[in-house]
Amino acid sequence: QVQLVESGGGLVQAGGSLRLSCAGSGRTFITYPLGWFRQAPGKEREFVAAINWSGGSTYYADSVKGRFTISRDNAKNTVYLQMNSLKPEDTAVYYCAASRTAPSRSLHDYDYWGQGTQVTVSP
Repeated sequence: QVQLVESGGGLVQAGGSLRLSCAGSGRTFITYPLGWFRQAPGKEREFVAAINWSGGSTYYADSVKGRFTISRDNAKNTVYLQMNSLKPEDTAVYYCAASRTAPSRSLHDYDYWGQGTQVTVSP
């Protein structure tokens, strides 16, 4: 069992930056591939980024590639999402998730979810 708690969301102007954090519990946290997803009002939850257990492999949605960076610090049981050059269309609730299998772009492959953190980007 893994519990995930996101933090770092907030209000930022377009072009600005935010860093989201997701703290995980449990001794096995470092074995889990992790992902970030987001959900805007009236839209389905969508993939943002994923990382394997070691941090050596990362994956991004085309919409955020080159602007967002996912990383993890297994010593701190934490995964990060650095978001630069933010756009109003990045506004959403951001969720981190852990998979028992492999990094994936599908939310159905993730077994544990945090409660989400709101990111709002003003024009």
